[in-house]
Amino acid sequence: MLLRSLALAVSAASLLATAPAASAAPSQASEAWPPGNCTQGTFCVWPNWAHPNPAPVETPSLVSAGEWSGSAPAKTYYNYTPRNVDMKYSYTWPDGSTSHYTLCTPPGGNIFYLPVTVTQLSWHEGSC
Repeated sequence: MLLRSLALAVSAASLLATAPAASAAPSQASEAWPPGNCTQGTFCVWPNWAHPNPAPVETPSLVSAGEWSGSAPAKTYYNYTPRNVDMKYSYTWPDGSTSHYTLCTPPGGNIFYLPVTVTQLSWHEGSC
């Protein structure tokens, strides 16, 4: 079971780009992926990759001010809340099989290397 959990964690990490850790009050100027048109106090997901300065400006596929469940295509996300958020998402492989992941997201943003589907947001108690 530990080996399977480790393998899933490694798989999930491989889907994400490496970005500097965000602080509780991210500074847009120093971030790899700034909030763009995400309103402070919300968690936003975009179905495309966003490029900084300014980024992103496209319509988000998800904007939530609290816990949420559903289905939203994602390549970029931004946690513009003061809390850590557990984001559940899935990736469908070329063979049609689907893998499911959970990622703790501190305030700040990042991208996925591959297109995924965000399925749930929930508050994370404690640090990531």
